[in-house]
Amino acid sequence: MKPTLLVLAAGMGSRYGGLKQMDGVGPNGEIIMDYSITDAIRAGFGKVVFVIRHSFENEFKAKINAEHFHNQIEVEYVFQELDYLPVGFTVPEGREKPWGTNHAILMAKDVIQEPFAIINADDFYGRDAFQVMADYLKTLGDTKGQYCMVGYKLENTLSENGTVSRGVCETNAEGLLVGMTERTSIGRTSNGIEYKDADGSMHPLSADATVSMNLFGFTPDYFGESEKLFVDFLKEHGTEMKSEYYIPFAVNTFINSGYATMRVLRTSAQWFGVTYKEDRPMVVERLKKLHDQGVY
Repeated sequence: MKPTLLVLAAGMGSRYGGLKQMDGVGPNGEIIMDYSITDAIRAGFGKVVFVIRHSFENEFKAKINAEHFHNQIEVEYVFQELDYLPVGFTVPEGREKPWGTNHAILMAKDVIQEPFAIINADDFYGRDAFQVMADYLKTLGDTKGQYCMVGYKLENTLSENGTVSRGVCETNAEGLLVGMTERTSIGRTSNGIEYKDADGSMHPLSADATVSMNLFGFTPDYFGESEKLFVDFLKEHGTEMKSEYYIPFAVNTFINSGYATMRVLRTSAQWFGVTYKEDRPMVVERLKKLHDQGVY
């Protein structure tokens, strides 16, 4: 059974400005998603599903040019909108922001019946990361609750143009995730790599620390479990203007309850993305180098 790739592309990239996932950063105008789909095809994924918004559907489909991949992988689209909520819930007046990454995943529940991986549309994950993920997903079959994620070395995920937030992972002796702690304001300082806590104090982080870049792997039971958890989330936070139902929240809940395990798959790949506008030249340079090396 070939796994599916679910691409979270509904975000508007507020820090970068505009639809950053539409920016042509490759030598021939390729967007970052072109590389992700290419790597997914090479790794053995059989379908790609894009989570988008109706407001930019036509622009997105024109830029993706699904015909280019038509003979290599099945392509589908689903939509994340503010009012796509479980029965009995409504959008609070004045709320403008969607409900987060795990809400986006739920939009694909009717089109995915096989093990699947999820990625952010505007991040470059590297060929090895897709291969490691596909190889694991192909072993899962009809199992439930045996999830996985690709863990990156922290030093391979930083921006030179500002601080970043990362989910720092703790694993046990079996390579399973014990917990994920969101650290904010991470950057290089004269003391190495540090993050700033809520009090403004700086704390060191190891360059080899394993971090999540939202490259997760799930089996289809994840949809049903996530939907039940989303109902609980809305009961508690549904009237808030900016509450978001994030993937790490759901993952931690399922692990802590004993329902699921999450295997951390390590990769040597270099992650990069356009977190800040100033990151763009670096991304362009790295992609050109990969083309020059014959990787793409």
